[in-house]
Amino acid sequence: VCCLLPCLLCLPWLANSAERNRPSILFIVADDMGFSDAGCYGGEIQTPNLDRLAAGGLRFTQFFNTARCWSSRVCILTGYYAQAVRRDSITDFKLPPGYGKGGAGGVRPRWAQLLPEYLMPLGYRSYHSGKWHVDGKPLDNGFDHSYESGNGQGFFSAKGHSEDNVLLPAGKVDGSYYSTVAIADYAIKHLKEHAAKYPGRPFFEYLAFHCPHFPIQALPEDIAIYKNRYQSGWEAIRDARLVRLKKLGIVDCELSPLDPVTVPSWNLPESALRKRIGTNEVGHAVPWDSLTAGEKEFQAAKMSVHAAMVHRMDIEIGRVLEQIKAMGVLDNTIVVFVSDNGASAEQIIRGLGEDPNAPIGSAYSYLGIGPGWSSAANTPFRLHKSWNHEGGIATPLIVSWSAGIKAHGELRTDPGHLIDLVPTVLELTGGKQPATVAGLPVPPLHGKSLVPDFARDGMVKHDFLWWNHDGNRAIRVGDWKLVANHEKPWELFDLGKDRSETKNLAAKDPEKVKELEKVWTKHAAEHHGLALQDPPKAQPGKNKNAKPKGQPVD
Repeated sequence: VCCLLPCLLCLPWLANSAERNRPSILFIVADDMGFSDAGCYGGEIQTPNLDRLAAGGLRFTQFFNTARCWSSRVCILTGYYAQAVRRDSITDFKLPPGYGKGGAGGVRPRWAQLLPEYLMPLGYRSYHSGKWHVDGKPLDNGFDHSYESGNGQGFFSAKGHSEDNVLLPAGKVDGSYYSTVAIADYAIKHLKEHAAKYPGRPFFEYLAFHCPHFPIQALPEDIAIYKNRYQSGWEAIRDARLVRLKKLGIVDCELSPLDPVTVPSWNLPESALRKRIGTNEVGHAVPWDSLTAGEKEFQAAKMSVHAAMVHRMDIEIGRVLEQIKAMGVLDNTIVVFVSDNGASAEQIIRGLGEDPNAPIGSAYSYLGIGPGWSSAANTPFRLHKSWNHEGGIATPLIVSWSAGIKAHGELRTDPGHLIDLVPTVLELTGGKQPATVAGLPVPPLHGKSLVPDFARDGMVKHDFLWWNHDGNRAIRVGDWKLVANHEKPWELFDLGKDRSETKNLAAKDPEKVKELEKVWTKHAAEHHGLALQDPPKAQPGKNKNAKPKGQPVD
């Protein structure tokens, strides 16, 4: 007994030592940010903090999201495809009677834990600030503190925001509140408390911005920086971004042609846009030279606001990084930056409505950038948010970790997906999946750890990547991609030669189409089966979170 006593006494010290050596984690998620918006991905927008993270870490050139806000967040936090853990996916499957269809209202199977629940046994404290858009509440899913913000009323309205499940005062829409700043403020507040009360323990900070999601609204001082930047039009901006993307080595493909027809089915008709917003609004990605002088001025001003929103997000990211630096743990913090989907072509009026007399980008304007500028933000790819073409699903991925990644400023070309983030964190922290949760077997994670890629490119290979959203669907096996736009026929592309999806090979290789369609269907059935393993106690037709008819929840 005497011999064992010193060893027993040292066990708490060993556990505490392990906690101190584990890296802290910062996930940063942008909302509707285009693939090429950031400076380090070819954009003209000033993003010095993201650029520094990229220069000190890695940029992935073929990383993917789900094309939609809620489903991407499910992937980020669970490590599973959303359709496997959300039985109410928007039009993704024909559902049996008794299941609701609200886009954000589904209930995960109990075995589908969120990342903080994996990290808690390892000594981590977890904090959330910003957009949530996952079923349940953060505090019920392993987070120790949470600031939930909403942008349904716009970026200058605090209506509906809460801290630790307590509703906060809305205040006046007078410019004193701007959600991008508030989200960073609460993250910093949580980190300061962590430093004071839990020194030495690692943290997971989930920093989920709303910007640059519509309505495009920005601080006046940020808009002023980009006031005359976009007068040349969306085609010129696309051309310039492509040149920079190629120079950076991020892409080696042609520019996809503008699509003057395809827009979200829930958009207001162009006649209604002009009636409610003004005669200078444009509802399609038409040639810039076909616009009137007034239309050009109005459209250029809108993109200035989009740029200002991204610019401000980068400033707030910098403030959060400075706080972590002040805590002395920045070098041992894994920083991950992604966007939840491609830039949005949506043109919808909600919230406080649209006052045509309000300055563009102010609290009482309610504008979207529209498909012309969305195409520019997604350069060089096709289409937009909600589509499974590259413009809808390609995201920048920046990973920076000074203590663990020796490569600085390098690119990684292996295809990957948001489902890979949880397995990556679990490998780096020593976290494990339990065999069962609530008596239910826990399926293997769908994602793969990206850790081997941290040392060298070409180390992580997926058998397939899979998408299904709002009737759009896709499968990627190697460089082959099969993709469909709603009810239209499958298209086939060789992304190794044609990343921008300009040469449809379906007619030339119908056997490959059949082969990939079979793979897509097989995995669709598997995901659906997983989602139904833990059926909810629901009454037929009852779903208080159902989306408004005709509009998506995003």
